[in-house]
Amino acid sequence: MWAVVIVISLAALALSAVVGWALVKWVFQRISPAPTPGVLRGGTWIGVLERVLITGGILVGMPEVIAVVIAVKGLGRYPELRETDDDLRGGVAERFIIGTLTSFLVAAAIGVGGRALILAIS
Repeated sequence: MWAVVIVISLAALALSAVVGWALVKWVFQRISPAPTPGVLRGGTWIGVLERVLITGGILVGMPEVIAVVIAVKGLGRYPELRETDDDLRGGVAERFIIGTLTSFLVAAAIGVGGRALILAIS
């Protein structure tokens, strides 16, 4: 049984990272087809890590991880958002919020689905 739980967990984590990346990219193309100047560095990798952490936290029954991820991301990005040129700040902040919410929704949905599946087989 543990092998099945591990397989489900790894599949959920991978699915969260890949589906989240594709969905966030798709959403960004819909709101801003042209490249946006001043985009925050490392956003793709940070997004993958945040989805893996959120999905993993839900899978192990610790949804508190979501609050930690939100706090760390907000505090870590605040200086960059604040230092962005005034004429670019609105677009960069909008992408940050939309990307974060899209990423969190995907991670939470996959985490809840994976946890339900694990609990169903237990």
